[in-house]
Amino acid sequence: MAHSNDEILAGLVEIINEETSLPAETIELGKSLQDDLDIDSLSMLTIMTDAEKKFGMRFDDNASSTLNTVGDVVEYIAKTQA
Repeated sequence: MAHSNDEILAGLVEIINEETSLPAETIELGKSLQDDLDIDSLSMLTIMTDAEKKFGMRFDDNASSTLNTVGDVVEYIAKTQA
């Protein structure tokens, strides 16, 4: 079953919060993963792996280089699970 963008965002916020301990209210669609949230490549890999499990989808091998914001990740998951 496909998740709505709101459900994806809520789940992604939970995953990012668990990985980084960032307050959930600071994780917003327009925030840059690297610049605003200071998520490094290793943390991003963990976040992507957890998102794959949670949403039943797969990131392709080059996905991390194209995902710059929280919104980018939400859109990618929405497109991939459909």
